[in-house]
Amino acid sequence: MNATKQAARKRVATKRPVPVRGAKPAAAAVRSMNDLMAYAYALEVEAAERYGEFADVMEEHNNRAVGELFRKLARIEHKHAEQILEEMGWTAPPPPPDGGYRWQGMEGPETADFTELHYLMQPYHALEIALHNEKRAFEFFSGLARRATTEKVKRAAKEMAAEEAEHVRLIEDWMKKVPLPEPQWDVDLDPPRYVD
Repeated sequence: MNATKQAARKRVATKRPVPVRGAKPAAAAVRSMNDLMAYAYALEVEAAERYGEFADVMEEHNNRAVGELFRKLARIEHKHAEQILEEMGWTAPPPPPDGGYRWQGMEGPETADFTELHYLMQPYHALEIALHNEKRAFEFFSGLARRATTEKVKRAAKEMAAEEAEHVRLIEDWMKKVPLPEPQWDVDLDPPRYVD
């Protein structure tokens, strides 16, 4: 990548509407494969639901390109959740581990924050959000692997972290194919007005 493109990517990254929170791993160790896979399933379902909500918001603002990208991301995450059900032989969503899910915050690490949305955002920005979420999911499963209480769970958590690392790589590749936003992409000469 040439220096001009690198500088442009850096400029876009600093033009985010709101900074993204950092990720930290779950508070507790996972003791069984069922618990690990329940965490994985919940993580994917929450991500799919949030991307669907983001798509709705973008479509309401007539930002169809970004809305469709969020719909695509929602379908991808939903497919991951379905794969977990199939791999585990579950016919219904699994119950949470004893004591419930212990995310670092209120939601799973792959669930994007609504404060990251901007009605004028472009596909590149949506992929930045997805990239950040995949990196948080990688950190989450890496942390579970470090705290696993059995070798089987440790191996499985490492495999899940490796899958998330592959998702990071795929999104980075995808971002190279998407046009960079122009400077001042968020300037609206005719902003929406809300009246009572």
